[in-house]
Amino acid sequence: MTTDRIESLFGVAGRKVVVTGGSRGIGEMIAEGFVDAGAEVIITSRKESELMATAERLAVKGTCIGIQGDLSNPEGVSAFADAVKATWDQVDVLVNNAGASWGAPLGEYPVDGWDKVMNVNVRGVYYLTEALVDQLRAAGDADNPARVINIGSVDGLRACDLEHYAYSTSKAAVHHLTRQLAKRLRHEHVLVNAIAPGPFESKMMAFALSDDEARANVAAEVPIGRIGRPDDMAGVAIFLASRAGSFVTGSVLPVGGGIATAD
Repeated sequence: MTTDRIESLFGVAGRKVVVTGGSRGIGEMIAEGFVDAGAEVIITSRKESELMATAERLAVKGTCIGIQGDLSNPEGVSAFADAVKATWDQVDVLVNNAGASWGAPLGEYPVDGWDKVMNVNVRGVYYLTEALVDQLRAAGDADNPARVINIGSVDGLRACDLEHYAYSTSKAAVHHLTRQLAKRLRHEHVLVNAIAPGPFESKMMAFALSDDEARANVAAEVPIGRIGRPDDMAGVAIFLASRAGSFVTGSVLPVGGGIATAD
């Protein structure tokens, strides 16, 4: 296969990409992958100092714009969407990655914790997609549709041992919301898919990757024997955003080294 052929399949240079929760963890991995591949990227997060530090680091390698936003409430979603619209008249790829988690035992799980997780992980995904759908429609055509990539979790595909009830439930909801949106937008040149990550370096996983022993224990639970690396996540996102992924919609792609898919 020639270099030109590979570029035609996987190239995303010049595409306008929005990544929520893009200042760290999985969002940062995806944002950096797109910047390295020549895309123009907007990232957002609640914490402005972390956001701008990541945006400045990535802007050295290409185009990366940081726009502070809080996607846990309707006002924050609208404000961020308006800022994106003021910057670009179309969006080729929307990566809904911003997320929250909360752990507590059965019988002690707080209502405010449940609501926080659901508001960010599910409501925010839906309403930001709705707010930017005209920009996605403007970017897509039959040969090169726009893309929505929702970040779910392998914990939305299985019942896990951790008592993070709202988190795993919210990610299962994200997976089904992905299918619903894919069906609704299938004739409008907008493809909608989800990635269901396993263990990667992130704030949510910090408690489980805090030292070498803990890291080894997590890796031992992964069928292929390691935690995810930045290229593992960036590569899948770029595939879904590229010509190579233009016949894929309504799918939930587990990226967990065999978790939830291996026997």
